[in-house]
Amino acid sequence: MPFARLDRATTPTAHIGLGLAAVGRPGYITPHRDRDLPADRGVDALRERTHELLDAAYAQGVRYVDAARSYGRSEEFLAGWLAAHPEADDVVVGSKWGYTYTGDWNTDAETHEVKDHSLAAFERQRAESAELLGDRLDLYQIHSVTADSPALTDTALHERLAKLAEQGVTVGLSTSGPAQADAIRAALAVTVDGTPLFRTVQATYNALETSAGQALAEAHDAGLTVLVKEAVANGRLAGTEAPAVVREIAADEGLEADAVALALVLREPWAGVVLSGAATVTQLAANLHAPLLDLDPERLDRLSALVEEPEAYWRYRSSLPWT
Repeated sequence: MPFARLDRATTPTAHIGLGLAAVGRPGYITPHRDRDLPADRGVDALRERTHELLDAAYAQGVRYVDAARSYGRSEEFLAGWLAAHPEADDVVVGSKWGYTYTGDWNTDAETHEVKDHSLAAFERQRAESAELLGDRLDLYQIHSVTADSPALTDTALHERLAKLAEQGVTVGLSTSGPAQADAIRAALAVTVDGTPLFRTVQATYNALETSAGQALAEAHDAGLTVLVKEAVANGRLAGTEAPAVVREIAADEGLEADAVALALVLREPWAGVVLSGAATVTQLAANLHAPLLDLDPERLDRLSALVEEPEAYWRYRSSLPWT
């Protein structure tokens, strides 16, 4: 698997990945985008910002980059950076299919993305990803699978994904919603000709939403690489938005709140890659301090009080505006 390359990396930041959701398109659900992004959010401006983040991430030891078809032009921006940096041949590249970007580069679009987990959608989006990323694509994931997703039961799709795996592309899935654990366990049971189909799972896990933890441990024990998204809960665990306990622990260490949020996830033995969703180089640098932070039992106990009921967490997330 391509993630074996990360296991051989010696820098502590190799297991922090860079997600491009926040910079591949002008609108997203994180706060303070008017402050974090250029006043001009045109294609060229966001391409430049993405390349700045990739430059900084690579220089500081980050070796996994996460894109998606629905992240606007994230694959295009990443492909351009890879072409300009042939020396970055140790970067593991992941992308996702299953949502189509429909925002037309507007922050006030009525619909920003449309979900479709059909075989036809896979064939179309696989061709689009291949055109941009070619043989640099290491991991292709079904985007935001829920327990009722047809992607978990569509045997024709499974057979096509298995053929993709035979071509050397790792097949995985990401999950979302309050029943992530159910989706993960259902995915573990999917086989093609007796062989497990999915080799990675990407899930939301953070100080507020821990319900997938046991299922992620089971996936890890089954040999899957676990990737964690939304470790700072779409900005709720960063900066002034963070709960007081997170900010207090950060201040004690001379760090930012987001480093505490990422450190909490990095300590999990099943966490293979934890994604940074930084929109600025300064945010990325703050995130990359996470491996240096020690969370002793007293701090962990204080942070455990932040956990919310999954339904409440996801209900709040779904209410966040695109800005």
